[in-house]
Amino acid sequence: MARDTLSRSMHDLGLAAWFGGTLANAVALNAAAGEASDSRDTGAVANKGWDRWTPVNAGAIGLHLVGSIGQLIGNKGRLAAQQGVPTMAGTKTALTAAALGATAYSRVLGRTVSEHDDVPAESGTTPLNQTPPHVAQAQRRLAALQWVVPALTGAVVLVSAYAGEQQRASEQRHGLRKRVLG
Repeated sequence: MARDTLSRSMHDLGLAAWFGGTLANAVALNAAAGEASDSRDTGAVANKGWDRWTPVNAGAIGLHLVGSIGQLIGNKGRLAAQQGVPTMAGTKTALTAAALGATAYSRVLGRTVSEHDDVPAESGTTPLNQTPPHVAQAQRRLAALQWVVPALTGAVVLVSAYAGEQQRASEQRHGLRKRVLG
C-alpha cells in the first residue's frame, strides 16, 4: 500500500483550519466585537475579522477538498473491498457537503451584515433594536450558523479518526473477512 502523506496532510490541515478558525471566530471574535466602545463599531470590528478570515477559510476548505479527493483515490481498493469503508466515506462526504453548504450560506449572510459597517449591534451576531431589519435577520441566522459549521467540521474530524482506525491491519483483515463471508 502506497503512502498518502501529502493528501492526508492536505486533508487534515485544511480541515483543522476550517474547524478551528470558525470555532475561534464564534467563541471569540463575535463576542469580543461587542466590547467595542460604541455599538456602531461592533459590526465594523466583527466584519473586519470575518472578512480577513474568509480568504484563509476558502483556502483551507480547498486544501481539505483536494486532500479528500487524494484520500479517496489512495483508498479506492479499501473502498471496494473492506466492509464499512464505503459507509464511512459516504458519511464523511455527506457531513462535508453539509459543512460546505452551511459555510456558503454563512458567507452570504455575512456579506449582508458586512455591507453595513456602521450598523449598531450588541455583538457580531446579536442585533440591537436600532439594527436595520434585514441586517438583524442575517445576524440572528448567523448566531445559529456560527455553531453549525464547527459542529459539522468537528463531526468530519471524528469520522476521519474512525477512518484512521479502519486502516489498522487488524481492522482491514476483519473488514475483508466480513465482506468475503457476507
